[in-house]
Amino acid sequence: MKKFILILSIFLTILPVFSEKTSWKADDYQMYVFFNKDTHPGDAIFVRLILETKDKRLMKSSVQSSGKIQLFQAGKNDEKDIAHADFYPIKNQLTKKQLRQDILAGIPLSSYQAAGEYTLLISYAPFGKEEFEFSLPINIEPKEFVSETIQLDARNTSIKTNDSDERWRQIKKLNEILETKNISSVYTLSRFTPPTQATRRTSFFADRRVYAYSNGKSSTSLHYGIDYGIPTGSEVRAPADGKVVMAEFRITTGWSTVIEHLPGLYSLYYHQNELKCAVGDIVKKGDLIGLSGSTGLATGPHLHWEIRLNMEAVSPDFFTTDFAFEEASREN
Repeated sequence: MKKFILILSIFLTILPVFSEKTSWKADDYQMYVFFNKDTHPGDAIFVRLILETKDKRLMKSSVQSSGKIQLFQAGKNDEKDIAHADFYPIKNQLTKKQLRQDILAGIPLSSYQAAGEYTLLISYAPFGKEEFEFSLPINIEPKEFVSETIQLDARNTSIKTNDSDERWRQIKKLNEILETKNISSVYTLSRFTPPTQATRRTSFFADRRVYAYSNGKSSTSLHYGIDYGIPTGSEVRAPADGKVVMAEFRITTGWSTVIEHLPGLYSLYYHQNELKCAVGDIVKKGDLIGLSGSTGLATGPHLHWEIRLNMEAVSPDFFTTDFAFEEASREN
């Protein structure tokens, strides 16, 4: 497909929270772009395109707008991208006067991603027309992460070093779920709320961990979520609308729940004492999904809350903002 380069005059409008907006007017459609220009390692970059047309021919078309985003180091677009993702449709509104299509894409940033200036290349095909490209500036700001040593007793050492076929089967099953990206799975566009009212955190996202085993050996790993120090039996509630895709006991994570929220976007809850949901359940924000505990690899009662985007662990705090620009786009 032939590509046209759009040179946008980017007069960025700074919107509440962390979003910015620019726009482009073509002969037969109008486009609005929402994105988060400033971000941090371990967060994500989301882009929402709103495409509107009053052209009668385009309004009769049933073709959905599409495209992708790619992240590059500034000035190095000729090299392999750092990350990429396809847009997926989130809204389609047709009136007598106008057709509006909203598409969304998000890419996770590793907590090891270097700070600096980056370029986000946007490729899109509006209403099935030719593909166009334009670039947006992205600034990844420095962020420090906590380092900690976790002392494991004999029981937890046994769990951490478990190399059984069953544990690997459980890992494979979870990975297969997390790598699934169903473009029709659009359950929420709203900001998340934490799954517990507690505010005491005993561990943080992307902590650099050393596990000290009871046998004198050790290993290193990254902590993929946030740990809330709450008593056994505390309520665990869904942070956003979604579909339960896992609810079972796992060797390492104990009683575990996974909820799908958007294509490739999942939230995970570990070490629960009891589950209050089942696979296939459609949950709403605030629904009771479990009770906290200390099952699996745990040094005490707590709730582990984790979010994965396109397989990569992303800071849950990022999703408590208007990450999909649902609030910002209402003014459009």
